[in-house]
Amino acid sequence: MLEGGGKVIHVDPYSQGNYEGLPPADIVLITDIHGDHLDPKALAKVQKAGTVIFAPEAVAKTVPAATVIHNGESKMAGDWKIEAVPMYNLKRGPSEGKLFHDKGRGDGFVLTYGGKRFYISGDTEGTPEMKALKNIDVAFVCMNLPYTMPPEEAAEAVRAFKPKMVYPYHYRGSDLKAFESALAGSGVEVKLLDWYYK
Repeated sequence: MLEGGGKVIHVDPYSQGNYEGLPPADIVLITDIHGDHLDPKALAKVQKAGTVIFAPEAVAKTVPAATVIHNGESKMAGDWKIEAVPMYNLKRGPSEGKLFHDKGRGDGFVLTYGGKRFYISGDTEGTPEMKALKNIDVAFVCMNLPYTMPPEEAAEAVRAFKPKMVYPYHYRGSDLKAFESALAGSGVEVKLLDWYYK
C-alpha cells in the first residue's frame, strides 16, 4: 500500500496479506493474472465506492470494472500519474519454449506524485525496459525462483537503472543478503523489510 496526495493505492491485494486496520483503496493496481496478484476476494476487501482499478487487458477479463492500461500507456488518477511498463520473463518458464510471464500480458508500474517516481516491477526478470528506467526515486523489485530472477540478477538490473532506494519484495526463499551485497558501493540505498507474516 502507498499513500499520498489524499489517495490510498493498493497493489496486487492478496488474501494471504494482512489488511487489518488499513484504509480502503482509492486506486488499485493489478499487475498480472496469477492468483497471487489477481485475487478477487482480496480485491473486494480493499475496494470502496469509487475505487479505480488499473490493470492489463488479461486481468480485465476477470475484473471487468478495471481500466485497461497497456505497456507504454499512462493515465492520471488525481495527482498520481500511472505508467504501465513491461514485466516479463526472458528465459524462465515451466517448460521448454514457454515462459512464466509473456511480454505484454502483465504490467509493471511507474507512479509519479509530487515530483517523486516509484517503480513497482511486478513479476519480471531484468528486462531491457527495466534497465532503461530513468529518475526512479524508490523501486520495489521482485526476486524469486523459478518465476522471476535470483538476487544477483535483480541487483544487476537495479545497478543499471540506479534508483535512489530499492525495496526487494516478492522474495520468499531468496537470499536478501546476496542482493544487498551485490549492490554495495552502487550508491543505491537498499531497504530490507519482512513482507511475510507468520
